Amino acid sequence: MRFTRLVAALILPALLTGCLFGGDREPPRKPVRPDPRGPVTLNLPTTRETQQCFADLSKAEVRFSPLPDRDYGGGCQVIGAVQLIDIGLPVTNLKGMRCPLARAFIGWVRNAAVPAAREILDGELVRVETFGSYSCRGVIGGSAASAARVSEHGLGNAVDIAAFVLRDGRRITVERDWRSQDEAAREFLQVVRKSACRRFSTVLSPDYNAAHYNHLHFDMGGRPFCR
Repeated sequence: MRFTRLVAALILPALLTGCLFGGDREPPRKPVRPDPRGPVTLNLPTTRETQQCFADLSKAEVRFSPLPDRDYGGGCQVIGAVQLIDIGLPVTNLKGMRCPLARAFIGWVRNAAVPAAREILDGELVRVETFGSYSCRGVIGGSAASAARVSEHGLGNAVDIAAFVLRDGRRITVERDWRSQDEAAREFLQVVRKSACRRFSTVLSPDYNAAHYNHLHFDMGGRPFCR
């Protein structure tokens, strides 16, 4: 009996220490942030996939500039990227984006958004407004663990769509029109999202979570997911 009590007296503090202070559990990871010293240019060969993508953009008569491969720190890297200069209509706030994302985005604008505006809204699309593409940060709208995981934006592999402007001055926004009383505006946004689901790996809308209440998120990473 004395031996049992002695063992318990030795083990209990260790157990309490593990419960109270986390034991050997991995400490919380820090949020994703770029290196304050700035990006490092990588000397990498251009892959065949990227070369083909550049050729596809040129064939589509897109004006673009290839960007150097860079490591921004914090897990953020942009490799095989371009800066879109002219795709046929203005697009706001775009920074560097990986070439396959740029190619899919251009196809979506030209073959989905433009005809949908004409057929559903009886208007001519003259501008697409975005919240940007590259941003070195973690995944938003999730847990602390998600915030510590590099977003596809941190890889230049995602773009967020905010609004569409027509020649007659109408401005269709995701925030206002996703659930608005304007049936045509709602239909237009649903159609362009559905088309995006066939072009991008991941498509997130206000139907997904509160973090996407004002934009459509498109990216080319991971398994197919559309909501």
